[in-house]
Amino acid sequence: MECERSMCILKVEGLCKSFGGLMAIHNLEFKVEEGEIIGLIGPNGSGKTTTLNLITGFLKPDSGTITFRGENVTGLPRYRACQKGIARTFQLIKPFLDFTALQNVMVGRVYGREPTKSLKVAAEESREILERLDLLDKAEVMAKDLTLMERKRLELARALASRPQLLLLDELMAGLNPGEAEDAMQLIKQIRDLKVTIVVVEHIVKAILGLSDRIIVLNMGEKIAEGPPQEIVHNPQVIEVYLGKAHA
Repeated sequence: MECERSMCILKVEGLCKSFGGLMAIHNLEFKVEEGEIIGLIGPNGSGKTTTLNLITGFLKPDSGTITFRGENVTGLPRYRACQKGIARTFQLIKPFLDFTALQNVMVGRVYGREPTKSLKVAAEESREILERLDLLDKAEVMAKDLTLMERKRLELARALASRPQLLLLDELMAGLNPGEAEDAMQLIKQIRDLKVTIVVVEHIVKAILGLSDRIIVLNMGEKIAEGPPQEIVHNPQVIEVYLGKAHA
């Protein structure tokens, strides 16, 4: 898989991961170029979240290589992956419930890439991020008292505070109504404008087609298709295992 170092931010080669006798990821290969929004889709259990877990160090692969900005980061502990510039959000939102929104974001700034030791600087920069995500008026509100959409924005804010170069989003739009999902799509596009490369796992087909420069399709742990949205939506195998004729 060819990939110029100056353009390629992430390269996955021959990645495999099994749990007991179940092969969750099998010989997965793909690359992500700087500035792209990549959609990662597939049926439930196809290996999407496992792929994110492998890239971010939450799981170690059985074999294969993960290269980030030309450096082998395979199996790197999750905190080191974050310090390198790889951040993520979770399908199940995990804020610090008894911290304020501001404190949650400050955690990302203090422990991410190029961390600051100054709590004053961390607070100032975290407030700027909250403002960008329309959460500044919730800065002193406990995370447990935020709405679902506000918690999702907070999760995104905390990830951004770690100063990522690569951001992995795991079903950010799950549980949102159509208007909230549209707002989330605009947020993702704005984040790309900050020179952050993004990989999006999402089940809302309209959203993934509208956001992605390229889409990678997984089924039973294997890549079955890759290409621009207009190509993927007409791929017979993808229609059969995931999209259905209604989206073709």
